[in-house]
Amino acid sequence: MCESLIFLLQSLYCGTYMTANSIDTASSTLRTQPASTATAGPCKFVATSASNLALCLYKDSRFTQMFGSPNQIPRPVPAATFALFTLRDCLTVFASFNLPPLIAPHLSRHFGESLERHMSSASAAQFLTPAAVQLVSTPLHLLGLDLYNRENVRWQERASKVARDWAKSCFARIGRIVPAFGFGGVVNMRVRKGLMEKLE
Repeated sequence: MCESLIFLLQSLYCGTYMTANSIDTASSTLRTQPASTATAGPCKFVATSASNLALCLYKDSRFTQMFGSPNQIPRPVPAATFALFTLRDCLTVFASFNLPPLIAPHLSRHFGESLERHMSSASAAQFLTPAAVQLVSTPLHLLGLDLYNRENVRWQERASKVARDWAKSCFARIGRIVPAFGFGGVVNMRVRKGLMEKLE
């Protein structure tokens, strides 16, 4: 079971970063920009979202069945749960791959040297945006899980459970997302930039 968990997570993050890097490289080549240039356009969002969604939905369906309610026999994941997970992941992908290049200049302009003494504005944006979007995407995640775990429950009960679990789940999701797309995004950005500059 541990091996399958590791494989699912490796497939998800490797596939997502490979897609984002491929789009950046293709875009910089077509626009005759430096190969190390990172993009933030709709093509990157669509391609990275498609890759991430396919891999993440498969991972989540396996996780939901593996770690669902212990009193429940594993069953197919409802379409509504898939839809909520899709929206959740689109928000995370947008905040991880498209927002940082857009936010970084604003951080640099507003915080200037005080920020740059500690880290670059690009790195700060890469840590900040995936974490911040979890405030919005966590309720979608919780509702999707609740739809799977509890059938025939009134919406007021579902809303109450989501509200009750929001804070702790949000912190847990930030704790998972920051290493994957914050730290991972900064490392990916630096490694890709260094490799592409050597090729140039």
